[in-house]
Formats: sequence, structure tokens, C-alpha cells
Amino acid sequence: MTPVPARTEIEQFRTTLSCHLGLQYEDAKLDYLADVMRQRMQPVGRTRFASCAGYLDYLHASPKGSAEWRSLAEQLTVNETFFFRNADNFLALAEMVLPERIRVKAQTKQLRILSAGCSSGDEPYSLAIMVREALPDLEAWDVQIIGMDINPAILLKATQARYSEWSLRATSDARRHRYFQPDGADFVLVPEIQKMVRFEERNLVDDDPLFWKSLGCDLVFCRNVLMYFTPETARGVVRRIRQALLPGGFLFLGHAETLRGITPEFHLCHTHDTFYYQQRDACDAAAKPSWAKQPGKSAEDLRPAVVESTANWVDVIEQAATRIATLTDARTRSTNLSAPQLAPPLSQTQTAALAPARAWDLSLVLEAVRQERFAAALELIGSLPADAHQDPDALLLRAVLLTNHGRLQESEEVCRRLLAVDELNAGAHYLMALCCEHDGDAGRAIEHGLTAIYLDPGFAMPHLHLGILAKRSGDDATAQRELGQALVLLATEDASRILLFGGGFSRDALLQLCRTQLHAAGWQT
Repeated sequence: MTPVPARTEIEQFRTTLSCHLGLQYEDAKLDYLADVMRQRMQPVGRTRFASCAGYLDYLHASPKGSAEWRSLAEQLTVNETFFFRNADNFLALAEMVLPERIRVKAQTKQLRILSAGCSSGDEPYSLAIMVREALPDLEAWDVQIIGMDINPAILLKATQARYSEWSLRATSDARRHRYFQPDGADFVLVPEIQKMVRFEERNLVDDDPLFWKSLGCDLVFCRNVLMYFTPETARGVVRRIRQALLPGGFLFLGHAETLRGITPEFHLCHTHDTFYYQQRDACDAAAKPSWAKQPGKSAEDLRPAVVESTANWVDVIEQAATRIATLTDARTRSTNLSAPQLAPPLSQTQTAALAPARAWDLSLVLEAVRQERFAAALELIGSLPADAHQDPDALLLRAVLLTNHGRLQESEEVCRRLLAVDELNAGAHYLMALCCEHDGDAGRAIEHGLTAIYLDPGFAMPHLHLGILAKRSGDDATAQRELGQALVLLATEDASRILLFGGGFSRDALLQLCRTQLHAAGWQT
């Protein structure tokens, strides 16, 4: 009878999987991991385990690449994929990324592409088709596309290039006829595309600098892979991808994945309703901002139609600025608050703990904000030493305070400085959205708002702002969706973020604003 793992043994198994495969499992997945353990403790070759501890010892003693680890990888990895999955990625690839890399590589006529976590080959073969269509003179080019995965069984399927109708559900009829041959109930990819791709069994967690640098990739697709890794493992994988990419090379992640909090070494690009990244090294001189407009579209094309309405979020912010000024005056006159009621100075121990990060801290400023002493907070942040004025946290806090005071032109300048330091700062993009609306550029306001949501999907305020913009433009469907999402997110939004980005209003006031906007359009909440 197979032993039943104890909670501590399941947690040890989870830790071992994290160390060897980089996979991350929440507590809710512990029952699933227990089932996996019981399955794996069935006879392994001639080995049968009398205890869970014996199986764990066996795993620790098994080298990476052993039969047991390969079987675990096969069982634990997710293999949901199909040709041309997420069509917006492939539109950006066809119209922006491939033309750019073909232009850069016109002299060497070499293209190198990596599909990391390639599963059954649908993705790398889709990339091969895109390259085939982008290069009429393909025969004159040296093109290498690598599909890489940890699962040996799924790679075997990829090499067979045989697919079901379901795998081709996003493939156009024209491409089906051009690139696939019917064979019974299945479809077999034509040899000319098959030969463009080679497959390699490799764990993205394994560090091999010489291998990664040798790839010299123009493009890496690593979609829906990082989401399964621990943060530390994800940082290591992205570091290896950076080693594999040529200067100016591109990286596509899954829709639910970002590089925020992982690395600042990529520019964020947004075209064709999708986000992707470009390696910073060689593109800085001609870098496009992360809110770069889509090709062929001007700011006017992106701007909502103007309607007669004063119900915009900048008006709300300006009202908040008046309220904040009144609050500050009232608190200054109060005898209880006539002296600064700020946090006590940091102890020597606390200061020493902060010293490696910076020689100053923002606790006094944050305490002033918490007490709604906004003028004092702005004065305090202005008195910080010169090196603080390039720190992302200090810049964001200054931009917040300037916005809350209605000084949006100054806030925009601070946000620009912040985005030059930290391009993936969701708060800065949200504040820029407010500044752009104030400048009358609704197109860029929308772009910054969408970027803030992409970088931080749980951030309520960009949804609220986009909902109000959409309502003004007459886009009822978008307004209802964004305001409804803001209503959901505001209910659980972190209190400190509401304090910083809520325009001086409470959670209840912002929730009521959402409901009022929805009710005014006849929508129920």
C-alpha cells in the first residue's frame, strides 16, 4: 500500500520541486502535490518506496536529467497551446518586430528565434510560418528557430508535427491549405516549415552562460512560463533570456506576465493591443517610450470623440486639490496639530538597516500623508538630499503630492523623470494618464492608463479613469467594463494605495463615484 504523505513531507516535496524545476505551488495545490507524490511512489523501475521520506531521499539523490526528474517534468508541466495563439502577438510580430529585425540583419541575413516552453511545437512552427511569409527570399537567409521544453514526451510529439483540428482553431483557412496536409482526422505540417525548427530538451532553470550567450537571438517567445515560477526563479530565467538576446532583440511574454519587479533592462512596447519588450542595450539611442503609438495611428486617431461633459477625472482631482488645501489649512489652525505630529526619528538600528539601500528615508513624508498634512509632506520631500531626487519611490511620492495639489504640469515632469529611471512603474503611468488628460491628449491618457493596468492588473484607479474617459467618449461597453472592474478592485484595494492615488478621497467616496457613474448611464451595480 502506498504511504500517505504528511503535511511536512508534501511541503518538502514542494520545496524540492521549486529548487530543481523552479515551479511554484501555493498551499491550495498541496493536495495535488500529495496525489503526484503517491503516483510517483509506485514502482520506479525495480524500486518501491516504503515511506515518503524514502522517496524524497531518492529525489535528492537523483541528478537533474535523470529518468525520475524527466517523468516529473512531464507530469507537472502544462501543455495547453495552439497555432497562432493570442493573435495580437502575431500581428505585432508581423508588422513591427520582424520588419525591424530583418532591417537590422539585412547584411548578415541571419535570424535566430527561441520559443522557450514550446510544448507540442505549435508556437515555434507558428513563428516559422511568420518568418516564411516575411521573407520572400528565405533561401538567401540563415534562419534558425529553436523550440525548447523540459518535457521529453511533448517534444517527441512536436517533432512529429501532427496536429488535430482543435490545434488549428485560430489558423486561417489560407494558412491551413498552404502549410498543412490532411492525414485522416489530423493535419501534418509541410516539410518546408518543419525543417525550419529544431527542438531541444532543456530546463530554463539550469544556468549555462556559455549556452545562452551562444544563441544570439533576435526574438524570444516565453509566453505563460514565468507565471509558474517562483519570483527568484523567474528573475534567473529572464537573466538567461537577456544573455540569449542580441542587442535590440525582442521578448514576448504571456498576457498575464510582466517584467515589473523582475528587471529594468527592457523597454516596454505597446502596439496592436498587446505589450512586449525590447532589449535596452542597443535601442536606447533611438528608444521609443513605452506609450509609443501604434503604426499608422496618430494621437487624434486614439482620442475619444469629444462630448459635452464636465464629469472627468481631472475635474475630480482639481476638486480634491481644493479639499486638500482646506484640510491642510484646517489642520494647521488646529491647536492639537499645530506642531508636526510625525513619526519619531528612526533609531540608530533602523537607520543602519536602511543604510545599504539609501542614506535617507521617506517615513516622515509618508506619515505626513497619512495625517493628510499634504503641504507638509510636499515640503518635506522637497528638502530631501539631492540623491533622493533620482530615487523611484521619492519621485513617485512627489508626483502624487503634486497631482493632489492640482499641479499637474509639474507632476508630469516628475513622472517623466521617474519613467526614465523605472519604465515599468504602474503608478507613474497612471499619474501620466491624468496629466495627459489635463493637457487635452486623451489618446496618450488612454495609452498610459492601459499600460498601468498591464503592469499591475489589480490597480483600481486606472480602471476608474479609463471608465470615465470611455463614458465621456460614448463608448458605453468600455465604460461599463472599466467602471465595473474599478468597483470590484476598490473594495479590496490596499488602503495605502487609496491614500496615495485616490485624489484625497476615501474608499467609500471612490466606490460611490463608480456607482454614480454607472447609475447615470442606466447600469445597475
